[in-house]
Amino acid sequence: MPNLSRRSFIATGIAAGSMRSVPQLAKSPPAKRVVTLVYDHAKGMMRLVDRVVR
Repeated sequence: MPNLSRRSFIATGIAAGSMRSVPQLAKSPPAKRVVTLVYDHAKGMMRLVDRVVR
C-alpha cells in the first residue's frame, strides 16, 4: 500500500465519492427553481423564498 499523506487521502476519498454521485446527477431530470416573494411579519419586510421543485 502506498504511503498516503493526510491531504492525498482526503483528496482520494473526495474523488471516489464524486465518481459515485456524478452518474446519478446525470440521470436525474433538471430541477425547477421557484422564487416567491412573501411578507415576513417578524421582520416587517418582504422576503424572497427560493425553492427547488422536482
